[in-house]
Amino acid sequence: MQSERGTAGSADSRVITPVGNFVDRDDWATEGMRCSIERALEMVGTRSAMILLRETFLGIRRFDELTQRTGLSDAIAAKRLKALVEDGLLVQRPYREPGARTRHEYVLTDRGRSVFPIMVALMTWGDGLGEGSGLVDLFHADCGEPVESVLRCAAGHEVSLSETHARQKEKS
Repeated sequence: MQSERGTAGSADSRVITPVGNFVDRDDWATEGMRCSIERALEMVGTRSAMILLRETFLGIRRFDELTQRTGLSDAIAAKRLKALVEDGLLVQRPYREPGARTRHEYVLTDRGRSVFPIMVALMTWGDGLGEGSGLVDLFHADCGEPVESVLRCAAGHEVSLSETHARQKEKS
């Protein structure tokens, strides 16, 4: 895979290559279809959603700890957590401290855990923005090497942007 890194100001002609009926996007049959990126961003496309998910990936589950670690107001955190539960990324699990009322903690679901590669990619991208590396290093528990987000095809080949083609999906 050739390197495709650039700086913020560099222009580059390497993009995804449209093929098939994707070439003339004005002629698409899109009735009943939605962009997957738009659907995903409706669930996790806010700063508050992503930093709440970051904290749940790091094992934080309780509302007061989530607001403390994220700096979000109670109202914003409650609204976003409710949406993350409704979208199936988190579930509420009741718990009760002795002498206190029942409260809920927030636990990642399989759908929530599937966001992990996106979090790793976003963290890696953020580390490279030139403002120093982040606060956390992720590494493989078995060998100690850094965790990376790598784009591969289903056959296992690493794929760069310019090696990627796009076609319209068939309606299912």
